[in-house]
Amino acid sequence: MLRLNVPSVFLYGGSILPGRFRGKDVTVLDVFEAVGANAAGTMSDADLAELETVACPSAGSCGGQYTANSMAYVSEAIGLALPGSASTPAPYESRDRFADASGRAVMALLKRGLRPRDIVTRQALENAAAVVAATGGSTNAALHLPAMAHEAGIAFDIFDVAAVFRRTPLIADLKPGGRYLAKDVHEIGGVPVVLKALLDGG
Repeated sequence: MLRLNVPSVFLYGGSILPGRFRGKDVTVLDVFEAVGANAAGTMSDADLAELETVACPSAGSCGGQYTANSMAYVSEAIGLALPGSASTPAPYESRDRFADASGRAVMALLKRGLRPRDIVTRQALENAAAVVAATGGSTNAALHLPAMAHEAGIAFDIFDVAAVFRRTPLIADLKPGGRYLAKDVHEIGGVPVVLKALLDGG
């Protein structure tokens, strides 16, 4: 988007829903752990097979705060995606409304002549880095954000990202290190709630 600099809106495909295994939400990460448990002899082949059957029940990217969800949150925080679109899970019907609204937004941007490089500023990049840090997002964002800045002609390197990461509190308890998933972020209001919490916290 930034390289071509034509009016555009980013629409993320959405994250996978969690599976349910014996009363708890599970993801592909639980399968990885279970493979290790099976190899160590602490989980049976039957239990592993049962978990594998239910862990990935829908389309979508990994449900934790890995690179895909982190960069989707970046796209929204930076202003290249519509509010609420980054956290909506892949199979939700509301994704259709976001697709329609994104198309309408592109037409409005065309009419106004507003391009990605008009939207992506250094402050927007700092905001995006803060959202990544606050949600315990992927460290790959520390590479992707400077690459985006480079395409936009903005001086914002990995040290700038690190400075934002250092001063931003972790306010979300998301997998892989925490308990919750992208679906849970959606259920509390998505990226706008994260942004508001950061603004309220100064």
